[in-house]
Amino acid sequence: MDWSREWLSARATILLPTLVAILSFVTGVANITAPVSGTLETFIPASFQQAAGFTGALTGFTLLVSVTGLRRRLRAAWYLTVVLLPVSALQGVVQSSPLSAPLVVLSLVSLPTLLVNRYRFDREFDLSTAQLAAGAALLGAQVYGTVGTWALREEFNGVTTLTDAFYYTLVTASTVGYGDVTPASDRATLFGMSVVLLGTASFAIALGTLLGPAIEKRLSEALGNMTDAQLDLLEDHVVVLGYGDLTEPILEELTGAAQFVVVTPDQEKATRLQQRDITVLTDDPSDEVPLERAGIHDALAVVAATNDDAQDALGILTARALNPEVNVVAAATDRENVEKLRRAGADTVISPAVIGGHLLVQSALGREGMESVADHLLDVEEKTDL
Repeated sequence: MDWSREWLSARATILLPTLVAILSFVTGVANITAPVSGTLETFIPASFQQAAGFTGALTGFTLLVSVTGLRRRLRAAWYLTVVLLPVSALQGVVQSSPLSAPLVVLSLVSLPTLLVNRYRFDREFDLSTAQLAAGAALLGAQVYGTVGTWALREEFNGVTTLTDAFYYTLVTASTVGYGDVTPASDRATLFGMSVVLLGTASFAIALGTLLGPAIEKRLSEALGNMTDAQLDLLEDHVVVLGYGDLTEPILEELTGAAQFVVVTPDQEKATRLQQRDITVLTDDPSDEVPLERAGIHDALAVVAATNDDAQDALGILTARALNPEVNVVAAATDRENVEKLRRAGADTVISPAVIGGHLLVQSALGREGMESVADHLLDVEEKTDL
């Protein structure tokens, strides 16, 4: 499989909806205040065109959120984007403006690309307990404020509809407080104070659950880690378990030949690798979670070639348990560990020390010795199924 073509396809699947989101927001804002014009002005009322401007900007913002989900390969984000792209195109048509023509074209072009790459988005939408609690708190505060304000509407100045009640709750909970809707009784004042307390607390919790992971990602990048977005794009790649003296020539061979990610617990080594633009995940390669983050289920091969055969064996055991079909290659520092690494689950085990010793000795014996080296390497290939 041409991994570079696959990489470009994955990029296009994310990039095109991103461009649609930006265009939808820009054209929506532009058409809110722009004079009503266009070829469909006779058939589409001006109010519809202006409404399409407002909703177009909202659609663009929602698309940006769904693109974030696409980068994490979420199936729910894929469904949402498939729905929003035709909506964005329709809004562009309703706006009936030359500014919206590129939006319509790009929306229609993006949809087939997303449909073709449907298989990439196979992850379920999984929220943590903190995120669920934050969402429930935010929603609950808004419902409490809206229902309470509507029930006390006669004790508020400026509340005549349910929309007014929600508007008051939103601006009060977010501490904006325009002052156009005010309580007119002690009971309404006390209720408004409770909306401020509950609303600001719910907003703070929601922001904390959103900003916390973002800050963690920035710290991960500074420490030499790949971000989740980068990890999610990996497919048909090589997972390198650990980093040691034997690993460096392997990385040189892999560079330019295939995508790969190094999983190492050594923070200093991880930082140096990151500085060389090598994708790296700072974690224990014998643990399940980091290997799953490194895309072990979508990996083409696993390579374990550090100077610690015992640690390599643990990593191989974990990799084999997570993906029984992946091709596992290992390098044994000690000859006696070759069979141990095979029993751990490696398909191919090579001992660089043994091969190097044969090369040195046979080279010293001259051309005849070199022929023996060739025979020995053929024998190694047969034994290791290279």
